[in-house]
Amino acid sequence: MQKQINNKSQTEFIALMAALMATVALAIDAVLPALDLMGVAIHTTDVADNQFIILSIFMGLGIGPLIFGALSDSLGRRPLVFVGFIIFIAASFICVFAQSLEIMILGRVLQGIGLSAPRTMAIAIIRDKYSGDYMARIMSFVTVVFLLVPVIAPALGKFILDSYNWEMIFYAQLFVSLIVGVWFYFRQPETLSEVNRKKFSFKEIAKGFPQVLKTTSSMAYTLIWGFVTGSFMVYLSASQQIFKDHYNMEDEFPYIFAGLAVTIGAATFLNGTLVMKFGMRRLVTLALFSFFGVSTLYIILFSSGENPPIEVLVGFFAIQFFSIGFLFGNLRSLAMEPLGHIAGVGAAITGFIATFMAIPMSAFIGRFLATSSLPLFIGFAVCSGISLVILFSYRKFVKE
Repeated sequence: MQKQINNKSQTEFIALMAALMATVALAIDAVLPALDLMGVAIHTTDVADNQFIILSIFMGLGIGPLIFGALSDSLGRRPLVFVGFIIFIAASFICVFAQSLEIMILGRVLQGIGLSAPRTMAIAIIRDKYSGDYMARIMSFVTVVFLLVPVIAPALGKFILDSYNWEMIFYAQLFVSLIVGVWFYFRQPETLSEVNRKKFSFKEIAKGFPQVLKTTSSMAYTLIWGFVTGSFMVYLSASQQIFKDHYNMEDEFPYIFAGLAVTIGAATFLNGTLVMKFGMRRLVTLALFSFFGVSTLYIILFSSGENPPIEVLVGFFAIQFFSIGFLFGNLRSLAMEPLGHIAGVGAAITGFIATFMAIPMSAFIGRFLATSSLPLFIGFAVCSGISLVILFSYRKFVKE
């Protein structure tokens, strides 16, 4: 009986942590079908500028954890989740009433700052409770549930857009955040004990940076995380443009996006089992080789810049994202593994570094996608190639 209770408790824990992280995915992915209409409302003149509606939320997701992570090591994890949701709600109203790209970017950055609290707290709570390959296993299952949101979010956004307007997408996000906040309030106890709390000061954040920077393994995997995230972020911000402008498949886009999200979810679910058998490091290595090899093959086959048939493009994306499913959770876990003594600050700093590596990479590559998907795969190849160099240089240095 006790085992059954524990299993039920762990299942709810995984679902709740996934829900905290899923509010981020909903805020990003649900607006994808509405980017063009949002661009009209805020008077953008270049379709590529609409990518900043997606990229700007990542800026907030990179900045927010620096404060929330340190505060959570002092005040505990629970209070910061609620503060984050309050900021997110206020920022959502800024987005709804934005009349310019600059105000929309401000609102999206603040949305990201607010949502960085539940996302960072979810990672810190998992790190409080678990470690090593078992932490990676839990993170994988959390990520699988979390990835259900990208499967349905664009279709949900399209349904809301067709039935109401793009502003209603933001109101739907608010409703979901309220439900998750209430669930967390009643069901998740504090995981940071009083004895392990640290006094908050900005000096602690400043002190955390050199600790992370001097931890070779954390930095190596954080840099790889940044390159992988940057390449994937190009797809995320430009996917609507690719399928709408390159293939005239605006109506089919949410379903293609959902299908590709399933490939990531399938790999992440499989990772939860394989990581206990093969370990995080071996899986990361194999996934990076796959990511690099498939990108290089696409470049060789379609070097002219002519877009392949949609079935071929989706096939290449599916293989790429299957590889990514073995990377995100494992890279986060490997970056965090030696930082258990500063879990909150460590999660914040590694996330900050990875995110602010990724944003300029994504913005730069995204500018070249006006007529062809080739620059996206060149970006995949360069980012994964650099990641492999970092990985083997680090392993040679420390003889891992």
